[in-house]
Amino acid sequence: MADDKPQIMDPDWLVFHPNPKKPDFQLPAGAVDAHCHVFGPAAEFPFAPERKYTPCDAGKDKLFALRDYLGFERNVIVQATCHGKDNRALVDALRHSDGKARGVASVGSDISEAELADMHEAGVRGVRFNFVKRLVDATPKEVFLSIAEKIAPLGWHIVVYFEAQDLAELEPFLAQLPTTIVVDHMGRPDVTKGIDHPDFQRFLDLMAGNERIWSKVTCPERLSKQGPPYSDVVPYAKAVVEAFPDRVLWGTDWPHPNMKSHMPDDGALVDFIPLIAPTPDLQLKLLVDNPNRLYWA
Repeated sequence: MADDKPQIMDPDWLVFHPNPKKPDFQLPAGAVDAHCHVFGPAAEFPFAPERKYTPCDAGKDKLFALRDYLGFERNVIVQATCHGKDNRALVDALRHSDGKARGVASVGSDISEAELADMHEAGVRGVRFNFVKRLVDATPKEVFLSIAEKIAPLGWHIVVYFEAQDLAELEPFLAQLPTTIVVDHMGRPDVTKGIDHPDFQRFLDLMAGNERIWSKVTCPERLSKQGPPYSDVVPYAKAVVEAFPDRVLWGTDWPHPNMKSHMPDDGALVDFIPLIAPTPDLQLKLLVDNPNRLYWA
């Protein structure tokens, strides 16, 4: 059910970059932007009443135009928390993508097999579990486990979003999940601590100990303390790419929800890729082979 009042974006909301540069880095053929979102438009797809933020409109047409401009061929669209469990904007984008997009939905334990089948037909291939306390209200782990049991027969995977300090608490739960698990943004490490810090080593150990766990090496603009060109994030993402080349994904995170410090240039973000995946072989795995295996196989 939508809000009765008009959905006006938060006064401090940063709108996506209006004129990103053309990337200097030429993406390989078949490259996938494997982490992006759609917001509304609110007049057609209202934001959820329980949302923690009200963003700008950023619909499918703008996303697909950015895809083509940057040189990607496909998108993976992740349900944004501002839409809650109402996946209509996501599904609409998938149905209008000519097969060039897949989706990651947010669902509740009451989701029916028929609803899941309909989303699968549209192109949904996973669900997202969000543990970032400032973005969502807490959900009992039993609810997530019941959802995992429902989506496992479809071959879907689970995307988990958490912050580094919460990983120790989450590890037993992650071990219970019956599917492939994709961690958003390397578990959001604190890049001021160095890659040898126990927090980041715990994350690397998690991936090393469970071959079902993948990582998105995304969002340097969120993790950086220095700002563009995000050099302080390079060692972290490069370490993950080189240690687990067959289990990494990359995406723009457009339209960059809840950025407070600055709005990144999406073309400059593409130019970040060869810094963390320095060889053509690593770039091909990160941008083409891995996302196609997970989402289109």
